[in-house]
Amino acid sequence: MKAIETYQKQFLAYLEEYNTIQEPKNLYDPIQYILNLGGKRLRPVLTLMTADCFEGNVKSALDAALAVEVFHNFSLIHDDIMDAAPLRRGHQTVHEKWDLNTGILSGDAMLIMAYQLFENYPPELFQNLTVLFSKTALEVCEGQQYDIDFETRDNVSILEYLKMIEYKTAVLVAAAMKMGAIIAGASAEDQNRCYEFGKNLGIAFQLQDDYLDAFGDPETFGKQVGGDIIENKKTYLYLKALEFSSESDQHQLKQLFSTEVNDSKDKVEIVKQIFSVSGASEATKMAITSYTKTAFEVLKTMNISEKKKQTLLDFGTQLMTRDV
Repeated sequence: MKAIETYQKQFLAYLEEYNTIQEPKNLYDPIQYILNLGGKRLRPVLTLMTADCFEGNVKSALDAALAVEVFHNFSLIHDDIMDAAPLRRGHQTVHEKWDLNTGILSGDAMLIMAYQLFENYPPELFQNLTVLFSKTALEVCEGQQYDIDFETRDNVSILEYLKMIEYKTAVLVAAAMKMGAIIAGASAEDQNRCYEFGKNLGIAFQLQDDYLDAFGDPETFGKQVGGDIIENKKTYLYLKALEFSSESDQHQLKQLFSTEVNDSKDKVEIVKQIFSVSGASEATKMAITSYTKTAFEVLKTMNISEKKKQTLLDFGTQLMTRDV
């Protein structure tokens, strides 16, 4: 098994060869821009890593890995538009750097480009991969709609929130892994185990992202810290704070999340204090640990060598101890 950095380098080299410099420039330049902003490349690395775990040809998994990354970045462009987000990975978002219409159209083109990459596979593989991809892409859209709906709802439950992040974030991580297993010819059982591992790791990843949005370091996080609070997002932190807080803190929290507060800095600091005092921040960290452990339990059942299990374990551990 190769080190994680090797998969990253292999993917980045392939991404560099992926030429999106075409006409009209105002359609393709934003695509080149978002794809080269960096990021963790978590999903494509998992596709390559999983293919390698099951003795598959890593090179043959590159197109699927790239399709996942192109789709992920398409969703980020549109998410940033919907969230009116100014920053992505420490840089201007596409709709800020260009304009709203460009962001919508370039994002649409990226979705089509993602599907085109699967055309490089033989018919049976193409069908298996695109069926999984279509299901996943639709679930991501459903997750985004849940996320939008929750902003104006006062009665979001923890279970509803977990379903939302499963669809919006975790299913793409799960699908990325399953694609690697499909390409490597793994059994149906092991393909599903890969999916479950990725899904649980993806939920843990999103919960950690929520935590870092409130408590992360602005220098390393790359996004606007406190963005979820400013946008009144009913995150796991918020829902747990409502569950654990005193009546007065519950009232203040609901009030802060029901209106657009002019002084957003004060709002962020007040909410963060309630998150900490109530125990919501600690409960969120415990949930991150729980989902990570569940993923690692699934990993134990995969029909791969102990050395390869260790590589996936190392990846998961590294992911869950990040500060960005």
